[in-house]
Amino acid sequence: MTLISKYLSVVLASMLKFVGGPLAGLALQLSLLETIVCTVVGMMVSVFLFTFLGQWLRLVWEDLRKSKRKRFSKSTRRAVRIYRKFGIAGIACLTPLLFTPIGGTLLAVSFKASPLRILSWMLVFAVLWAVVFSWAFYNLSAVQDWFIKK
Repeated sequence: MTLISKYLSVVLASMLKFVGGPLAGLALQLSLLETIVCTVVGMMVSVFLFTFLGQWLRLVWEDLRKSKRKRFSKSTRRAVRIYRKFGIAGIACLTPLLFTPIGGTLLAVSFKASPLRILSWMLVFAVLWAVVFSWAFYNLSAVQDWFIKK
């Protein structure tokens, strides 16, 4: 497997599920720094795409749905509570932990936050969580034994 394909694998994994980036980087035996950079790039590609496509996707999705969705479900109440208490920074902080990069971005877009604020906060927390997850996976021997055959 070439180095470029390894990088793309980590980027694609973190585009869909953030924690997949550090795990893929470890499994592909990339360096810690390479894994962190590729993980951040993957999340930010998703965030960038869905920040600017989010409004359009939301409108299309609502048109395609036959039945009206309940206005407040358990998950929407939780999201509103987080947004009211912590704003876009709270959504961005929890995106790598609880949501996918796509889901967190669409949630931030649904609160009509400015694209600059969404991109800025998502970048801050993408870097933070990429460092935390990657460092943890690279330094926990149980995780290493699982992914790396010696």
